Amino acid sequence: MKMSKSKTRTLHCLWLFLLACLCSASLANNAKINFREKEKKVLDQILGQGKYDARIRPSGINGTVDSATRVFVNLLVRSISKIDDYKMEYSVQLTFREQWLDERLKFDDFAGRLKYLTLTEANRVWMPDLFFSNEKEGHFHNIIMPNVYIRIFPNGSVLYSIRISLTLACPMNLKLYPLDRQVCSLRMASYGWTTADLVFLWKEGDPVQVVKNLHLPRFTLEKFLTDYCNSKTNTGEYSCLKVDLLFKREFSYYLIQIYIPCCMLVIVSWVSFWLDQGAVPARVSLGVTTLLTMATQTSGINASLPPVSYTKAIDVWTGVCLTFVFGALLEFALVNYASRSDMHRESIKKKRRDMEQASMDAASDLLDTDSNATFAMKPLVRHPGDPLALEKLRQCEVHMAPQKRPNCCRTWLSKFPTRSKRIDVISRITFPLVFALFNLVYWSTYLFRDEEEN
Repeated sequence: MKMSKSKTRTLHCLWLFLLACLCSASLANNAKINFREKEKKVLDQILGQGKYDARIRPSGINGTVDSATRVFVNLLVRSISKIDDYKMEYSVQLTFREQWLDERLKFDDFAGRLKYLTLTEANRVWMPDLFFSNEKEGHFHNIIMPNVYIRIFPNGSVLYSIRISLTLACPMNLKLYPLDRQVCSLRMASYGWTTADLVFLWKEGDPVQVVKNLHLPRFTLEKFLTDYCNSKTNTGEYSCLKVDLLFKREFSYYLIQIYIPCCMLVIVSWVSFWLDQGAVPARVSLGVTTLLTMATQTSGINASLPPVSYTKAIDVWTGVCLTFVFGALLEFALVNYASRSDMHRESIKKKRRDMEQASMDAASDLLDTDSNATFAMKPLVRHPGDPLALEKLRQCEVHMAPQKRPNCCRTWLSKFPTRSKRIDVISRITFPLVFALFNLVYWSTYLFRDEEEN
């Protein structure tokens, strides 16, 4: 009997505990419902009809009407999709934030329980008339819902945040392309309110943030700087903010796609110097093919760049490479001309040797005939046209000529009897040396050139 009473009391205590939990949960739920109703009442109280006018700007510092409204700006760079050299523009996606104080929106926070109120309609409160002055295109993000919110804090502070994508103009200096650095700006200014009414300021601390995994094709974001760019026009002075983004172009892509192929084409054009001078079809086809390939490469590079009035670093490189390839083709034309000249000279020398041999044979026959006569007398002075006299005259000239010091270059070139062969041999050495000298000057000039000199 005693055990049954204790069990009954235990069950009774459990039922009372469960009933207390249900009562507290229902009370908490009712409190939340009442709290949400209080948020609605607060919104109706501060933004109700006839209580707030969004057309009137907030007061300035300390509630003075004459002072300008201060708007603090900060932004997050979410991504940079492309940097277009031809159109001189870049695309960026931002989380853009503005914060200002509007004392007309103060409300009771119920002992800290109501931290802020959230709105999704920007037209319910006064908004700064900020615009991006170097914008070409832009759009908001509305999937699944519009990516925008407005938070109103108990002290009347308003936070406006929105996600936007922009295509902005970026004037570029391409003198050092593709070894250049570019500075692209993001400019934000007031469209209608002058500095007497509205002033934009960068938020203290960290006004610009960049995501850690930011990836750019062909570029690297080195650093960014914030500054002010107030502008004066006929209608007054307007507040302006700007962010300068410093981009460094990745050179490895251009090294693989442009510089190494151009070097290979120039070296291939030198193969013509090692072919026989009689291999006319092979040398002509090699020279023309490399010249056309180099011209196509140059036109493809220029097609991706804007037509500017100055000379770019890539123009110097492609122009010199094209000149080397064209020079190799002209070298073969010179070799071909020298080869024909050598053949003509050899034919003349052969005819002359044949004539001298014939005259010497005739003189030998005449001497044989004269030797048969007993009293034949040899002339004391030979006739100038006598072959023996000419031969002795040459020998005297050789002995009387001044002896020159041996020259290593002439000695080496004397191994090649024809001029055409000498031209090929000289080209084998001259072309690579001049190209190596050009590379030394080119890379030392453009790699260590200061951007400020442009």
